[in-house]
Amino acid sequence: MYSSVKRTLRPLYSILLLVLVAATLTYGSFQLKNATPLVGNSQKPIFNATLLKFSSLEIGEPKLRQEIGELLEGNFRNRGRQISFLSSGKYRTDARVRSARGVPLQLRSPEFHQLWLSFRRHLGDWLRNRRFQSDVILDLVNEINGVIDKYNGINHVPAKKYKSCAVVGNSGILVKNDYGKVIDRHEAVIRLNNARTASFEQFVGSRTSISFVNSNILHLCARREGCFCHPYGPNVPMVMYMCQPAHFLDYLVCNSSYKAPLIITDPRFDVLCARIVKYYSLKRFVETTAKDVGDWAPAHEGSNFHYSSGMQAIMLALGICERVGIFGFGKSSLARHHYHTNQKAELSLHDYEAEYDFYQDLMQKPDAIPFVSDKFKFPPTVMYH
Repeated sequence: MYSSVKRTLRPLYSILLLVLVAATLTYGSFQLKNATPLVGNSQKPIFNATLLKFSSLEIGEPKLRQEIGELLEGNFRNRGRQISFLSSGKYRTDARVRSARGVPLQLRSPEFHQLWLSFRRHLGDWLRNRRFQSDVILDLVNEINGVIDKYNGINHVPAKKYKSCAVVGNSGILVKNDYGKVIDRHEAVIRLNNARTASFEQFVGSRTSISFVNSNILHLCARREGCFCHPYGPNVPMVMYMCQPAHFLDYLVCNSSYKAPLIITDPRFDVLCARIVKYYSLKRFVETTAKDVGDWAPAHEGSNFHYSSGMQAIMLALGICERVGIFGFGKSSLARHHYHTNQKAELSLHDYEAEYDFYQDLMQKPDAIPFVSDKFKFPPTVMYH
């Protein structure tokens, strides 16, 4: 009788075993898709391979290379029309290229010819260096601190990190707390996009060590006589990332008139920041919409998606500072988008919610941040609300 019962139950055991194996495989697949499981005791997460792959795709790369190719050939586009640098008259885009004296440059002048040759060289180098490199953040100390220290008559070999840095964002929530003195106590204070501090000192502080901007800001400054772009004083260094290749003209014209260093971020660093933000945006999109990762691009306007200036400024601080304090990042329905303007709406260009997820990981579990080399050790980071 026992043998009979055993023969009867044997098929049921087989079915149960198959169900158990299938459930295990399904759970494992779900876990890989939706979480970051740990490997052994290393506490190093396994990153989602699909998200990593999609984050590495440069949707706007073909368009960017086409634009740069046209610029290198001597052409640019203005309001949809292709115009040659070599045509008669004056060079025009949104604003005419001016000399350091503020005088519009004639296309056939020797001064413009030298500017044009330098423009081609800088833009070509920038394009060649525009590639992914996970440990580029390790080079920031020499590229930023080393240059600034040399300007100030200091020659550390190798360059030293700042002991503490405050990255001051422009969110309207800043005026809710008197963080001015806390900000100013940091060795270095990094401000964004020339946000004014006058009459806001009790909230945002008064010191500025580095002005971090996107190239659109410099493009506007280039319209002014002498390319004046120094709300914090002419001796404050400016670090800038390129939003548009044509802005190298503004950089070259303005750099000749600047006293303090005007530093362009390494394009490899730009690529690293772009991949990190895109990973968090893709991850948030999949988790909150239950849609396929391939549906992300249409929902985020394809190649127009970009990281914010604040995100890259924080990444910069991680590389050049031993400790980082973050101020004015976040939002409130009761606060303006920027503390110093009347703007209320966010830019669709950025995925702020995804960037907030990045900031949380930065403070709580930096090992969960993808694409950064294991050689780099994230400094302690605190966000002030």
